[in-house]
Amino acid sequence: MRVFDPHIHMTSRTTDDYRRMADAGVRAVVEPAFWLGQPRTNPGSFADYFDSLLGWEPYRASQFGVRHHATIALNPKEANDPRCRPVLDLLPRYLDKDGVVAVGEVGYDSMTPAEDEAFGTQLALAREFELPALVHTPHRDKAAGTRRTLDVIAESGIDPGRVAVDHLNEVTVGLVRDTGCWLGFSIYPETKMSPPRMVEILQRYGTERVLVNSAADWGHSDPLLTVATGEAMLAAGFTADDVDLVLWRNPVAFYAQSGRLDLSDLPAPEPSYAGSSLARGGS
Repeated sequence: MRVFDPHIHMTSRTTDDYRRMADAGVRAVVEPAFWLGQPRTNPGSFADYFDSLLGWEPYRASQFGVRHHATIALNPKEANDPRCRPVLDLLPRYLDKDGVVAVGEVGYDSMTPAEDEAFGTQLALAREFELPALVHTPHRDKAAGTRRTLDVIAESGIDPGRVAVDHLNEVTVGLVRDTGCWLGFSIYPETKMSPPRMVEILQRYGTERVLVNSAADWGHSDPLLTVATGEAMLAAGFTADDVDLVLWRNPVAFYAQSGRLDLSDLPAPEPSYAGSSLARGGS
């Protein structure tokens, strides 16, 4: 099994996590810019953070044979803070860099007018820089938030095939399925989406344009839930090729649209799944 985690916040993980991920077959990751857990008080804080995503974090990942790319944006939560709004003026400086494979996370947290403006502005930047967009749907009022998200995407003129609508669940997947956007799912130990629930969605909606990620942020999370989802797929009767499509080829296809995805010279995965379904012939 080879795994490309298309949305994981490695800034909040330890080097031991990188080692475990590499041992389990994770060979590439994309880290979206996001809220760090407490308010940032000036654009300089974002500049330092963006520099870390494009400098230190790729180096840290490379020590374990993991290829690291990033997405850059003013996240929805902090779009509401007037002190952070000037970050929008910084973005062109970063969106032109080689390691940036999308604009993100953009979208909604509380569906405020400030979020509307930041969302539209950053979708326009995605078009200008010919980058995909990674869109955060709100954790509250998910159906209404997803509908509003899709309206803004349509109004922006961006090609829906260059947009991943993330944090979907059973309530919202049907709203996005036929729009041409990619379907993103974050797998968590207790909230959002679990491996068994993800398998049920794949059985109902298929594997086309599906992106499965661990997010693995500051809260209770697990960077190996992508692997657990692959195991659950195999146990449910999906083929190894189905798993490879969802966990590798789909995220590669989405981010390759940036023209900046570099997966050259990656080491071949060396499965270490003793006792698991993968050790019994699943990969």
